Amino acid sequence: MEDVQEQLAALRRQISRIDRKYATPGIEGLRTPPPNPGRFVEDLLSGEVVRTPLGEHFETEKLWERHRRHGSIGIGDLAELPEDLLASLSEGSIPSAHPAKWAFLDTETTGLAGGTGTYAFLIGVGSIDSAGFRLRQFFMRDYGEEPSLLARLAEYLAQFDVLITYNGKAYDQPLLETRFRMARARHPFARLEHLDLLFGARRLWKLRLESCRLVDLENQILGVEREGDLPGAMIPYYYFDYLRTQQAMRLVPIFHHNALDILSLACLTAIVPLAFRSPEETAFLHGADLIGLARWLLQAGQPAQALRLLRRAVDLGLPDDLLFRTLWDVGALEKRLDRPDAALSVFRDLTASRNPYRGRAFEELAKHYEHRERDFATALEMTHSALAMADTPQLRRRERRLTGRLAKSCL
Repeated sequence: MEDVQEQLAALRRQISRIDRKYATPGIEGLRTPPPNPGRFVEDLLSGEVVRTPLGEHFETEKLWERHRRHGSIGIGDLAELPEDLLASLSEGSIPSAHPAKWAFLDTETTGLAGGTGTYAFLIGVGSIDSAGFRLRQFFMRDYGEEPSLLARLAEYLAQFDVLITYNGKAYDQPLLETRFRMARARHPFARLEHLDLLFGARRLWKLRLESCRLVDLENQILGVEREGDLPGAMIPYYYFDYLRTQQAMRLVPIFHHNALDILSLACLTAIVPLAFRSPEETAFLHGADLIGLARWLLQAGQPAQALRLLRRAVDLGLPDDLLFRTLWDVGALEKRLDRPDAALSVFRDLTASRNPYRGRAFEELAKHYEHRERDFATALEMTHSALAMADTPQLRRRERRLTGRLAKSCL
């Protein structure tokens, strides 16, 4: 027992000496400041320093559980998306892939110009699993950590079959391919089918929204309002400041910005491809959104479906400039589908008020009365009305022909 008491007494004396050392001003040991818990990213953010044969880097992971929502989309609903969801929007290049095999990728870079001097210092990859939506972020604390980061990214992407990005075909993937080449490593993108959601989003919403930036769609379509978000243009400067000062607090808004971008990308994937998969079942409340789908169907060789969507768009309501263009398209499609009475009704509506398509509508009425009704007098009247809108060689030829036919009929 005495040995134990002696050991305890010695331990108390040692602790007392340490306390006196750091409590007394002027002691040499006090000149070294205690570690700053916000100095290093691994101390500030939950995650780990990952070591690979090529060095080390930092990784962190975040999970949004199934019961949570991101605006109008439930996280749990993402796992229930159909496997053929991406087929139509990808034009058949992704006929079937389970949502668990989709990787949602976004990068934060040292500049927007691209090229060999631009680094992707933070790469986020989101995925859908049974627990919810999972995000893994790969971060290089300095330029020397890039080979390690890229090696782990390639390893992580090996579990997925589809890459989903927003403007990634033009920016993120080419940039990362360049970084892999600079690191003398094989990039993992050749085996991944790539769906860039930007193209579908623009087709749906460019007629209604001033901007189709991801953050704007997040607000306008998903109903999410970001608070205290770091503007994308400022992200490189925050990273450069971190490299200079090693103050990891500068990184927190960058990680947050990247996480929200990827979560919003995943939730928009539940909206955009679904509209192209079942256009006539969409529940859009704005007519302008349906017009983009209708034009896509028209390009795909489905005029009847396109016509139905255009008529729905008119019924939902459109601003005047878009309304007159859409009415013109409806009339042209009715004529193309050999529905002359329906086409005639639309063209008459267009001639009833001042609009950019009024003259063309008069010309279509002239064609109808000349060729279908054989009513040359009415056709000539419509031609004169069209000439009042625009004097063209085609209309003058029609006028001469109709005048000649009327003269012959009077003989």
